[in-house]
Amino acid sequence: MKNKRLDLSYSQLKWETIFRRILMTMSVILVVLILGILITLIMQSVPSMKALGISYLWGKVWDPVQNIYGAFPFLIGTLLTSFIALIISLPFSYAIAIYLGEYNPKGWLSDLLKNTIELIAAVPSIIYGFWGLFVLVPLVRMLEAKIHVAPYGIGIFTASLILAIMIIPYAASLGITLIRMVPSPLKEGAYALGATRFEVIRSVIIPYTRSGLFAGVLLSLGRALGETMAVTMLIGNTSALPTSIFAPGNTMASVIANEFTEADHTVYLSALIELGLVLFVVTVIISVIGKRIISRFTNN
Repeated sequence: MKNKRLDLSYSQLKWETIFRRILMTMSVILVVLILGILITLIMQSVPSMKALGISYLWGKVWDPVQNIYGAFPFLIGTLLTSFIALIISLPFSYAIAIYLGEYNPKGWLSDLLKNTIELIAAVPSIIYGFWGLFVLVPLVRMLEAKIHVAPYGIGIFTASLILAIMIIPYAASLGITLIRMVPSPLKEGAYALGATRFEVIRSVIIPYTRSGLFAGVLLSLGRALGETMAVTMLIGNTSALPTSIFAPGNTMASVIANEFTEADHTVYLSALIELGLVLFVVTVIISVIGKRIISRFTNN
């Protein structure tokens, strides 16, 4: 009997060791994959780096015919569309998260709204692009005419609107899950002290879930930075530096999508790949800053 128990313990320890090694191997493979992507981007960007130097980052002119490449307009376009979309989406994301997580966590309406949010995340971006062209562009054009700006219809603002709709599910879904995980004794204690539901949300739920809610914001921002097709269809695709949020522009992802197949010489192709490298680095920097903020929230 004792030998059987020893054999069973040894077998369990063996499988535990195997399982731990599998997890470690998969983690290492993921890190190697990311490093491989980074190294590939750097190697393919070398011709552009040699030809253009550091001025590539703040150059304001992108003219492949004259062999002039400046990434600054696309960097500004990427940051503008992403952060405007984030600002527009956050009130909707948090409102949905609070309503479905605290006010109405069960029932047919809750299930309907939750399924709708999941559907928004599942719709391909090209569909959003078509919808934006036929619905958003005329509406934005009417707005621009009323406020006396050039009625392009397409531009930074239109692309930001479609991006905002696309990224709502990411922060909302995570927020719903986090709010539903708040321990009941915390909320019941606040109610017992006479707090209203709004006060419970403000003083108990939000502080308890703030690091996770900010992680949802970070996830939404990462999604917005890399979006390509819908933005390409609605942003106007001009290489000029945008003069306002209603002006046409371009993002790094949309330039790569539009021009990669047309790159007919080494420096042009390398300049486009370097755009991808810049986008990669910007995403990593924003992610690192976000992680630092989250850790500060957690420590406090």
